[in-house]
Amino acid sequence: MSKQSNKSLKTEQRKNLTFNLTPNHPRRLASLCGLANTHLIQIEERLDIKILNRGNGFEIVGDFTTAKIAKKILERLYVESEQSEITPDMVHINLQASSIEATPVNTHEEDHLYTLRTPRMQVKPRGPNQQKYVHQVLTNDINFGVGPAGTGKTYLAVAAAVQSLQKEEVQKILLVRPAVEAGEKLGFLPGDLSQKVDPYLRPLYDALYEMLGFEKVDRLLEKNIIEIAPLAFMRGRTLSNAYIILDESQNCTEEQMKMFLTRIGFGSTAVITGDPSQIDLQRGQRSGLRHAIDVLDNVEGISFTFFDSKDVVRHPLVQRIVDAYDKSEKQLKFKEQAEKSHNE
Repeated sequence: MSKQSNKSLKTEQRKNLTFNLTPNHPRRLASLCGLANTHLIQIEERLDIKILNRGNGFEIVGDFTTAKIAKKILERLYVESEQSEITPDMVHINLQASSIEATPVNTHEEDHLYTLRTPRMQVKPRGPNQQKYVHQVLTNDINFGVGPAGTGKTYLAVAAAVQSLQKEEVQKILLVRPAVEAGEKLGFLPGDLSQKVDPYLRPLYDALYEMLGFEKVDRLLEKNIIEIAPLAFMRGRTLSNAYIILDESQNCTEEQMKMFLTRIGFGSTAVITGDPSQIDLQRGQRSGLRHAIDVLDNVEGISFTFFDSKDVVRHPLVQRIVDAYDKSEKQLKFKEQAEKSHNE
């Protein structure tokens, strides 16, 4: 490449990007920018750029490729500002979805393709991995979402279930969880086993309330259209025309996972979510999730979507915490393997 061409490339990379957001709406613009421009500062610090604005006119100073990503984020947030107030969490989620390490930001047409519609809100997957997950869930009967907390795997599964129920593609939603203690003692909690497990299903309840409303969820629970079923209660059942979500599946034993997967009948969709790094089984028991990943990897009609720290859509520190624990576990495994080889 000639010096002249190289100089032109650098100039292009440094080229400022100017654009207007329409319509020019003062309240929405204030929501987009945040109090004292905190939302713009959040984007600036994450992408190493400078954002200048006057009214609905914006100028982004920095690497041109990164500036285009920032422009797309601002445009998306401005669209969202029509329906709701912009929060730091929303800015963070859009930054995660548009991460420079990820594939380029998707078009609105692709957004429309993957959007899940529920009575009270539309749920859009963030980033290519969540989009892949939603696509798999919509096109396969059995789906695994595997990865750390905060990656949206359970929330998106609930949204897909609600959409399927609203379209009358299924007759009921079944929420399943293994009754495994995570440092707590279930025996000391009041009520029967189903009531004991209810607190552990709170994230699923919260998602349902957000998408359907409290009153409608309670009515559906009363009519048994939404059912809570501890995994231990699944034996002997055949589940047809149902949307089944097995949460915290890393705490299933191999036998329980096989039992669950063979309960699925005609017209049903199952989504199995879990985090192999959060296993609470007793020593000596193998995780059914880990076993299923190995055994079912090439079975037609079963999909696997694997999430990692880059897909976390919670506080930025959560991503760093996940990375730190992963690093620690890898170092420990390496040390154990080295000690084992030395002893042999």
